[in-house]
Amino acid sequence: MVFSIMAMAPGGVGASLLTRGGDLRPEERAAMQAYINERYGLDKPLPQQYLRWLNNVSPLGFEKDGGSENHFGFKTPDLGMSFAKNRPVTELIADALPITLLLNLLSVPFIYTFSIILGVYSARYRGGVFDVGVGTTNLALYSLPVIWVGTLCIVFLSSKEYLDWFPTSGLHSLESDTWTFLPSVGRNGFEKGYLLDVLWHLFLPLMCLSYSSLAFLSKLTRTSVLENLQSDYARTARAKGASEASVLWNHVFRNSLLPLITITAGIIPGLLVGSVVVETIFSIDGMGRLVVDSVMVRDREVVLSITLITSILTLISYLIVDICYAIADPRVSYE
Repeated sequence: MVFSIMAMAPGGVGASLLTRGGDLRPEERAAMQAYINERYGLDKPLPQQYLRWLNNVSPLGFEKDGGSENHFGFKTPDLGMSFAKNRPVTELIADALPITLLLNLLSVPFIYTFSIILGVYSARYRGGVFDVGVGTTNLALYSLPVIWVGTLCIVFLSSKEYLDWFPTSGLHSLESDTWTFLPSVGRNGFEKGYLLDVLWHLFLPLMCLSYSSLAFLSKLTRTSVLENLQSDYARTARAKGASEASVLWNHVFRNSLLPLITITAGIIPGLLVGSVVVETIFSIDGMGRLVVDSVMVRDREVVLSITLITSILTLISYLIVDICYAIADPRVSYE
């Protein structure tokens, strides 16, 4: 589907490459178009182009030997070259992936930890001040679009006309290469160091990346815990003398994990492109921004490769979730 949409877009895949020619004469533009079509195989029928791409990314397929003959067998998958940047797709992904992983690996533990705590205690004190306050706050947070919140953060928290507390873009300051890794006191006074500088740059992106998911998972946890608080096994545990904290965390919470585990299925593939808006707003060169830029210039090889990787990770995450079901709930069995 992704291949077909990009192929049927106005101008085709090579349109963005031709726009770089500027004011070329007709014969020069025709020669450039012929070169691009031959180099990337864009002059072949679309089914043939797609089969060629499948063969390149597959570990089993046709590969040219030392001569011009093709032989069938195992080979190294090749994600191809980026049309726009003229670099291997694997290099572009290798540059962008660590940044996106850093963002998500910092936000995901924060989201799950606080959403579980807020959700469990909201259910425990249902109808109280804590429950009403957390529920109202979650509803407000979930209603705020990330693109609007990110823009407000830049305008009011990063702009020199207002508070100017945080940087507007990037992951580190220009002079951070000369600093030590940890904060220190030198001849020029206090230096925050490379680590503190990165965390300072990441504060607003992480906040924008986390608040919506935190609100959603907190409400989901509350609903799931409420369904189990008045169940027979919870009353039996209380009748046997178990403390309310033991009933809440050792019995009720474990049986409330299944909805949270189900949501986790989207976390692993979401690590790749889940921060598209945040990375674009704060000018962070991660996977999300790579996808947006590639779609804008119709860089087919990059878009297809990221789609392929995301699909594989989605299948793997479903398998992990099924295994976690059996671990969290003894009633689930795959015999």
